Amino acid sequence: MRRVAIALFYQFAKLVFRIILLIWTRKQVVGLENVPRQGPVILASNHVSMLDPPALAVLVPRRIVYMGKIELWKTPVIGPLYSLAGFIPVRRFEADMAALRRAEKVLRQNHVLGMFPEGTRSGKPGLGKGQPGTAIIAIRTGAPIVPVGVSGTAGVGVPHSLFRRTRVRVAFGKPFELPKGRLNTELVEECTERIMKEIALLLPEGYRGVYAEMVAGQSKEQAEGIGLT
Repeated sequence: MRRVAIALFYQFAKLVFRIILLIWTRKQVVGLENVPRQGPVILASNHVSMLDPPALAVLVPRRIVYMGKIELWKTPVIGPLYSLAGFIPVRRFEADMAALRRAEKVLRQNHVLGMFPEGTRSGKPGLGKGQPGTAIIAIRTGAPIVPVGVSGTAGVGVPHSLFRRTRVRVAFGKPFELPKGRLNTELVEECTERIMKEIALLLPEGYRGVYAEMVAGQSKEQAEGIGLT
């Protein structure tokens, strides 16, 4: 019964946000074919707006199980909806093994796990420093990662969006897998950097934040590879 309720609510919410995006935005979507249509996959995206998760949910034909900071579940009215959608609460800044196990179960069941490696909204377009959670889960499960670059969603909102449609771009990169090995600080840091670089390459220069210099010499080749030029 719970699975049915989650599936129905997810589809209802997806329809609502599809209408919102249709009315308020002009979308440019590239690389959607890079998202596997079956099997486990981690969607790793930058995060500048509360609209990012529903925007990806509308575009991706598979249900996405998101991980989010547990504080969201305490938000009046909206908080319970995160549980109804089947999302995974995470206690940040500590080793939340329960959340880790739930995330790994999602991937073992061949579903899509949605993660924002920055750990929170950046509050500005520029990418913040990546946190280790995404890399740890990917290394432990061997699941492929599809990097996602989202731009423009921070400009969607009342009242200005009532009078003009905001341009939103979502770019999906090619799937990649992290090297297997024993979990240690060096490996996790190296893999986290790889994830963040892949995301940065999908973003306009003004959105690359702390990773701008790191990917400056690679951007043109990557852009041509997914059709952004």
